[in-house]
Amino acid sequence: MKRGRSKPTAVDELYDAILCLETKEECSAFFDDLCTVLELQTLSQRLQVAKMLREHHVYSDIVAATSASTATISRVNRSLGNGYDIVFDRLKERNQYHPVKDANSGEE
Repeated sequence: MKRGRSKPTAVDELYDAILCLETKEECSAFFDDLCTVLELQTLSQRLQVAKMLREHHVYSDIVAATSASTATISRVNRSLGNGYDIVFDRLKERNQYHPVKDANSGEE
């Protein structure tokens, strides 16, 4: 949803449902019920693309690592913002953030 628009009740309910999950297992069960395998793969791919963009990887490395199209990478790049910052910062605080290794050098 774009900022400034009022969110439909259904979207608010989805956010509330996600926020009530307490474990990775609960999250997995819910998203397995909610999404198709392809939808989960697409969401996961976009998160990995965002992470690699934040780590200043070049498009060719991102394509190689994620199989995302350059159009998808561009879309994610345009939408990088507060939401991704919150997630990545919290993952770092919890020591759950794992940098993506550089495809060319094998280094982080």
